[in-house]
Amino acid sequence: MSDMLELLKDLATVDGGAVESRYKGVRFFKETKPVKCRPMVYDPGICIVASGHKIGHLGGHSFRYDADNYLVTSVAMPFECESFPSEDEPLLGLYIDIDMAQLNDLITHMNLQAKIARLDENDFPLGIGPSAMSADMKDATVKLLKALRSETEAKILAPGLVREIYYRVLCGTQAPVLYSLARGNNTFSQVSRVIGIMEGNYSQKLDVQQLADSANMSVSAFHKAFKEITADSPLQYLKKIRLMRAKDLIIQKKMKAYLVADKVGYESPSQFSREFKRYFGQTPADVMREIRSA
Repeated sequence: MSDMLELLKDLATVDGGAVESRYKGVRFFKETKPVKCRPMVYDPGICIVASGHKIGHLGGHSFRYDADNYLVTSVAMPFECESFPSEDEPLLGLYIDIDMAQLNDLITHMNLQAKIARLDENDFPLGIGPSAMSADMKDATVKLLKALRSETEAKILAPGLVREIYYRVLCGTQAPVLYSLARGNNTFSQVSRVIGIMEGNYSQKLDVQQLADSANMSVSAFHKAFKEITADSPLQYLKKIRLMRAKDLIIQKKMKAYLVADKVGYESPSQFSREFKRYFGQTPADVMREIRSA
């Protein structure tokens, strides 16, 4: 049994959910039962699985991440995911948020600016994908998990160990996605910036022209780049973000559907309920009943 798995057994204590670690930006997750395909959103980060596996689905693409493959997400990404514990162990793993300041600093120290400058301006990689788990990446992850068992070691050692994991990712096959994100003036980073605007203002009225203007792009060029990066049109993406945030409000705040609809930017509660059911396969009322019966 791997050291990573043994460590996560002690650290991942919430079945079916995530628990914050002693270091901000690192969370542990655990699932003892298979989870059917369901919508979710990953923020920019690195997902490392120690046992079991997950399969993500996005725009006709499917990708597996497991003990041999970690997942890199470069922009906030709504997609569908299913989870599978192994035969004798739960699904266990950790998620590490990407800090852009740290990433850019590493790129500078690794002298990657020339490589980034050679990126094709019209090449828009999908903003999510797996990369092979190298021995060095496993070693860095184990060292981080060991440090996170102690308040003192988490405070002193975790920042450097998270930075090492970023470094290992920049040495992996998903590095070009992070290169694109780090380039401040290219199309990928412009779309990424607009995604940040959408994430922070999803309850407001936003149209494609307004979003394209924010990216300093024509509507057609923005729409094309956005879909290649996220596999969704801008308005489809915005709808998914609104619905995911709505579900969070129902679960965490136990808010009524008509209040949630208004909170996330829907003018019509009935339209909100229809689209919520179409996306999640259940109505807001169904979700509320599940919470009450849990």
